[in-house]
Amino acid sequence: MSKRLSLSVVNGAKPREKDYFLWDADLKGFGLKVCAGGRKSYVCKYRVGTGRGSPTRRMTIGAHGSPWTPDAARKEAAKILGQVAQGADPAKVKQADKAVLTVSELCDRYLQVGVGTKKASTLATDRGRIERHIKPLMGHRRIIDVTRADVSQFMQDVAVGKTATDLKTGKRGRAIVKGGKGTAARTVGLLGGIFSFAVEAGWIKENPVRGVKRFRDRRNERFLDGDELQTLGAALMAAEADGENPYAIAIIRLLILTGARKGEIESLRWSEVDWQYSYLRLSDSKTGQKLIMLNGAAVQLLKSLPRQNMSDYVFPSSQSDGFYVGAPKVWRRIRNAAGLFGVRLHDLRHSFASMAVSSGASLPIVGTLLGHKNSSTTSRYAHLQEDPLRSVSDTVGRAMQKRLYSDGFK
Repeated sequence: MSKRLSLSVVNGAKPREKDYFLWDADLKGFGLKVCAGGRKSYVCKYRVGTGRGSPTRRMTIGAHGSPWTPDAARKEAAKILGQVAQGADPAKVKQADKAVLTVSELCDRYLQVGVGTKKASTLATDRGRIERHIKPLMGHRRIIDVTRADVSQFMQDVAVGKTATDLKTGKRGRAIVKGGKGTAARTVGLLGGIFSFAVEAGWIKENPVRGVKRFRDRRNERFLDGDELQTLGAALMAAEADGENPYAIAIIRLLILTGARKGEIESLRWSEVDWQYSYLRLSDSKTGQKLIMLNGAAVQLLKSLPRQNMSDYVFPSSQSDGFYVGAPKVWRRIRNAAGLFGVRLHDLRHSFASMAVSSGASLPIVGTLLGHKNSSTTSRYAHLQEDPLRSVSDTVGRAMQKRLYSDGFK
């Protein structure tokens, strides 16, 4: 049937046993589809190319109702037919657009197949940044539409706290999301990896994160100096005398003496202690199997610990078959007593590295001691090399001074 599709015509169209179409008499190709269930929607039909053998397409403009009135739908159909006249295939373009991933969908695929050999703890952190920062701010965007400017704005938004929230997780848990420049920088770093995955998959041509200048992440630049370490040592002895948990005290001391990660010491097994060669031979760590060299003080500390026959863990839990995990809570009490507010357990690892570099150790040696897989990870300690260099410079200067001035410095 062919008649001008007015509002009265559309409202008067009754459903039948089968779907049928009403075609507009004024604009060829514009029509109304009336479904057997009563739903009405505007459509546009056109032929791709010329000749009777050319394929026919039918696009759905939208369901009858706001915003699609007969007049509005007719204007949209005219626009579509105009594109066809220019040689385009709007239905194919629309289908291709639907196939484009959103940032949210890309993140999900990345977590499914793009994470490689990332550790479970790292993946948990990635998921948190995706769900709490990336998806809320960028999840709805199509990946082909994201620009460098969008990424920069995203970083600014996270930095000023647009994604800040306080979530209840389970009966007792809470997830406090604050944002900040450090969080923004690390989240953009993750976003860069996710878009690199999209480039490798062929979904986009360029990574929009590339070239975005991130905030400097200063989270790993807190080192305890000699005086602070001495103060911490006194606080540890005082806590020990006051009856603080001995496992927590020992874990903190081992972290100071070895530069190991908290999880590596907490989950340490006696079977991983090589007494003969003074090593910890970890079967698993953040970077896989790992050797940690034990200095004399660390060996002495380990030998002083009691060994329970029922557990292979060096620090067994008294409440389960696992290992003791209460050191962070004890650490907060001890650091506060020492006046080291805000210092994390992980900063003890950085303090070990800074002490090594300041004592003259090269960055490759420090990287080996810490178990770094990438030399760039160790490079954060490069500025500390200035201290041993200055010491050598002063020594040379004094020697030169004696030769230049027989009667002393002039």
